[in-house]
Amino acid sequence: MEDQGKKLTFFQKSPMQCPLCEREFYREELLTGGGRMIAGPLTRDLHRMYEPSKKFGEIYPLIYPITVCPACFYATFPQDFLSPPEKNKGILLEQSEKRKESLQLLFPELDFTRPRRLQEGTASYILAVFCYDYFTKEYSPTIKQGICCLRAAWCSNDLHRKFPNENYDYLAANLYRKARFFYTQAVEREQRGLEPMSGMKVLGPDLDKDYGYDGVLYLNGLLELLYGPRQDREKRIQALTTAKRYVAKIFGMGRASKQKPSALLDQARELYEEINKALEQVGVQIGPEEEAEGNE
Repeated sequence: MEDQGKKLTFFQKSPMQCPLCEREFYREELLTGGGRMIAGPLTRDLHRMYEPSKKFGEIYPLIYPITVCPACFYATFPQDFLSPPEKNKGILLEQSEKRKESLQLLFPELDFTRPRRLQEGTASYILAVFCYDYFTKEYSPTIKQGICCLRAAWCSNDLHRKFPNENYDYLAANLYRKARFFYTQAVEREQRGLEPMSGMKVLGPDLDKDYGYDGVLYLNGLLELLYGPRQDREKRIQALTTAKRYVAKIFGMGRASKQKPSALLDQARELYEEINKALEQVGVQIGPEEEAEGNE
C-alpha cells in the first residue's frame, strides 16, 4: 500500500464523466497537512506564496482547482463542470479542437491524465477562460474569467522562475492585462445589474483566504493602475478615476471598515495614493480632501 505521507496528491477512486464528450476520468486532488504547505508572504495582488519543504519540495496549490476533461479539454471550476448551460453544450464540444490548438504552441505536451505540472495548471485556467465564454450570467462567468486569468498569470510567473528562457514572463504580462479587462467588466456588469457575482461563492482571489467583493474592487483598481491602456489620456483618466472611487469604498465606511482584514485595508490605502499620483502625472489636480481620504 502506497505511503500517503509522502504523496502530494491523489486521484479520486470514483470516475467523473464529461458532460460534453462523455469521457470518464479521475480528478486529481491535493493532499493537505503533514507539512506539505508552508505559507510564505502575501503578494500585492493577494497571491499567497508557499515555501518549499524539505520533504515535499516545491508545491503549487493553484494548479489543481480547475476540473479538465482530458479528452475534449472542457474546463471549469468544479461547481460548474457537470452542469454547463444546456443550450451551449453543443458549441462547447465543437470548440474542443480549437481549445487544443490554441495551447499547442504554449504547452505542446499537455496530459491531464497524469499528475499535474505547472504547465497543466496554467493551461487549465486558460481553458476555463475559453469555456466560460459560453456560460450564462447566472454562473457569474466574467468574474470567474478574471480570477482564472489572474491565477494563470501567477502560475506563468512560477514557470518563468523555473524556465527563464521560455517567455513565460511575456505570457504572464498578457494574462494580467486580460485579468484587468475581465475584472473591469465584472464590476461594471455587477454595478449595472447585468451579471451578479453570486454565482462565484468564493471570490478569493487565491485559495488561502476569501477577500470577497472588497478584494474584487481592490484588484480592479490595482490591475487598472498597472496594466490599463495608456495611449488615450482621457480614457486613462476616466478609468483611474472610476477605479479610485471603488477602492475608496473599501476603507471609507467607518465602523464597517474596522471589521475588514487589515492587510487589505492597508493595501487599499496605499493603492488609493498611488492612483492619485498616477492621475497627477497625467495632469489631474488632486484636491486636499481626496488626499486626506486615503490617509483616514
